Amino acid sequence: MSDKLIQLDIVSPVKTVFSGKVTSVTAPGELGGFQVLYRHAPLISSLKIGTIKIVTEEGRTQFFAISSGILEVNNNTVIILADAVESQEEINVERAEQALRRAEEILNAENMYHQKQIAKIEAERAKNRIKLASNK
Repeated sequence: MSDKLIQLDIVSPVKTVFSGKVTSVTAPGELGGFQVLYRHAPLISSLKIGTIKIVTEEGRTQFFAISSGILEVNNNTVIILADAVESQEEINVERAEQALRRAEEILNAENMYHQKQIAKIEAERAKNRIKLASNK
């Protein structure tokens, strides 16, 4: 065990997905991916659809699919407030594929500008979940 640990809490509106000590957190920032290690400078960043990668204090790597959110770093504590987040093990590939098909149907329809914007986000989110679940 390392003494250079950071406390990580990943929280969604419905539950705490992860809470524990980790050696690193890699997140999909709006301006690009970044990694947080022990003694990182204070930071607040918006997160986009992508994958959060953590390395636990035991050295185990875990992955989470995130739709969007905010990450805060302060005093060796990282808090991620996510709109929607699932661990790699929780992802239901069949459900994600259905969501992708629905989004693609809307994207292929005509004269649905607003729905198409939402569908683009839903398709990106579903593709991210499917990709992460495929790497189990």
